[in-house]
Amino acid sequence: MLNKYDDLIMKGVILDCLGNLMLEKFGSDTWNACLIDAGFDKDARFFASQDVEDEDTLKLVGAVCNHLNITLEQAADVFGDYWVNNYAPKIYKIYYTLFKSSKDFLLQMDRVHLQMTKNMPNAHPPRFEYQWEDDNTLIMKYKSERNLIDFLVGLIKGVGNYFNEDLDVTKLDNMNVRVKFP
Repeated sequence: MLNKYDDLIMKGVILDCLGNLMLEKFGSDTWNACLIDAGFDKDARFFASQDVEDEDTLKLVGAVCNHLNITLEQAADVFGDYWVNNYAPKIYKIYYTLFKSSKDFLLQMDRVHLQMTKNMPNAHPPRFEYQWEDDNTLIMKYKSERNLIDFLVGLIKGVGNYFNEDLDVTKLDNMNVRVKFP
């Protein structure tokens, strides 16, 4: 289940993406109901650089899971695929033009996160470390106080879809994800 996070801030870009996803796939009635259940106004809009308390973000994700009758892991997969393949290419297009494969993309995520957020107050993106098990198997170590590794799994799966590569993605524990490249 979702945990309570005190004093952590997430950027509104995450909720803007979630709102776009919900409106596109499930309609305004469902999205508005989720907003209300999470304590937001039904007409709430989120802006990319807006600060949103993690607790409020996670309440909204929980409301989405409840309304769609899905698990957090299922929500993370849907969100990850939508973020990578629909939302992020529109606002972070330059990063998509730099990489030719899932492997290249994922190996640069730590650097990209640092570069994107260096001038953004209150941004605390996850950090990543990388370790190779063999030539085709990467362990990504997820470093964040948020414990949202399920979203990393969904995002990695989305990266595989973006590059039309069949990645085998396995959450090993709350800090490590194994990615087997084709």
